[in-house]
Amino acid sequence: MSHSPRVDYQTNPSIYRHWALSFDGPVATLTADFDENGGLRPGYKLKLNSYDLGVDIELNDAINRIRFEHPEVRTVVMTSAKEKVFCSGANIFMLGVSSHAWKVNFCKFTNETRNGLEDSSKHSGLKFLAALNGVCAGGGYELALACDEIILVDDRSSAVSLPEVPLLGVLPGTGGLTRLTDKRHVRHDLADIFCTTTEGVRGQKAKSWGLVDDIAKPAEFSARIRTRALQLAAGSDRPAGAKGVALTAIGRRIEDDALHYSNVTVAIDRAKRIATFTVKAPQGAQPDGIAAIEAAGANWYPLALARELEDAILSMRTNELDIGVWLIKTEGEAEAVLAMDATLLAHQGHWLVRETIGYLRRTFSRFDLSSRSLFALIEPGSCFAGTFLELALLCDRSYHLALPDDAARAPTITVGEANFGLYPMATGQSRLERRFYGEHSPLEAVRAKAGQPLDADAAFALGLVTSNPDDIDWPDETRIAIEERLSMSPDALTGMEANLRFNGQENMITRIFGRLTAWQNWIFQRPNAVGEKGALKVYGKGDKAAFDWNRV
Repeated sequence: MSHSPRVDYQTNPSIYRHWALSFDGPVATLTADFDENGGLRPGYKLKLNSYDLGVDIELNDAINRIRFEHPEVRTVVMTSAKEKVFCSGANIFMLGVSSHAWKVNFCKFTNETRNGLEDSSKHSGLKFLAALNGVCAGGGYELALACDEIILVDDRSSAVSLPEVPLLGVLPGTGGLTRLTDKRHVRHDLADIFCTTTEGVRGQKAKSWGLVDDIAKPAEFSARIRTRALQLAAGSDRPAGAKGVALTAIGRRIEDDALHYSNVTVAIDRAKRIATFTVKAPQGAQPDGIAAIEAAGANWYPLALARELEDAILSMRTNELDIGVWLIKTEGEAEAVLAMDATLLAHQGHWLVRETIGYLRRTFSRFDLSSRSLFALIEPGSCFAGTFLELALLCDRSYHLALPDDAARAPTITVGEANFGLYPMATGQSRLERRFYGEHSPLEAVRAKAGQPLDADAAFALGLVTSNPDDIDWPDETRIAIEERLSMSPDALTGMEANLRFNGQENMITRIFGRLTAWQNWIFQRPNAVGEKGALKVYGKGDKAAFDWNRV
């Protein structure tokens, strides 16, 4: 166990310390009013709406509650309760006292939260409007950049800025550089100026450079925000009259070496540095019509699974840094998983089903982005079918036990329609497309076998699994593979896995996670940032950073 207090990703609006949620017809307003004394760890104060991981845990929860509990909401306005300050970004003193791993996990989670805004805008018709009623710097501007539109108050003092390079000797760690160019198409020379000045850009210049979409004088600001929020809402297909689903507390039992949920179990072997995720298929009769799905609410199996699996992934990422290999197993009947998929596909146009598919999509993506080695073990009693087959396809390797003399016990996998694009990766590709580089012939060969249970030899012949050892070789082959993995440098493995998982063409999100984040991780460890006289260490102390002028 980590010596620091365990980080819990579960929260709810009744205990928020940093955000206020309000609703007015199709518009929800998320108001930032960060509690200075509400930091997740001691040693810093969240002044000027600066944030830490705890702030973003609440933000992630709030967005999910809008998605599921308020289907009538079509536009989310993000603004601030602080006078003259929207958000001053990630808390610098928090970064200065945090371990490298904490900083990296913090940046990853904030990235995923902001990517989630764009995901909901693209797939679910939920639009986001940043109402910058004051100074907006660093990570605060990165939150605004993740919104569909940005309106800045034109009061002669409020500016947007990304001051990390000149002020802190690091990069905007939550996608700022990439969204400037890939999303907002800010000219590269203007972006260069913008990212190397500390005072930021305000008013008409911010609009003309493309840093914001519009500006408004203080007297007109509220009305402009309301008008634009309603205009954005008019283009959404989220249902005005639907009843939301309350996201009740996730049932969970935490033990020293295990996490237990209704549908997911994580068993930790600390001596071997292995965690085994076991995902259980639905059991018993399941809702297959909209009325029954709505009545089940947060207990509807696919939604419950998404929430439990997300909580398990986030908890293991943050609280169990030494557990380097995650083994992925499934348990139950493949027919039950395929029946669930049939329901999801039949009703995917319904808002609740669409949001649940989105939750599963983002949760599977968290696996892709986790800096852990992922191995799938396909054994008797497994149910890697359809949606559950994604759990094997997202792994770095998959081992499928062959039992040629025992057809009744031989584990099978089944490719379903869900595997052909229902859960695209951050690249926009399905995991089957990623696996076969989008090549027509192997994909068509797999599609020809869709719906058919495939034993180890058949799955191996199609290229769907890594290895198909028989029961004599299985114990040694899997043991040696895991032991070899655990003997290698975690740093090198993280870099290797990220490169191999995201092959093919890049897009904005892969550039953020693959290129920007990799550079930021390196910079976070350099003396210019975190040495005794590094910019993060001396910030706020009146000292000037002492840089090593060697270019590396």
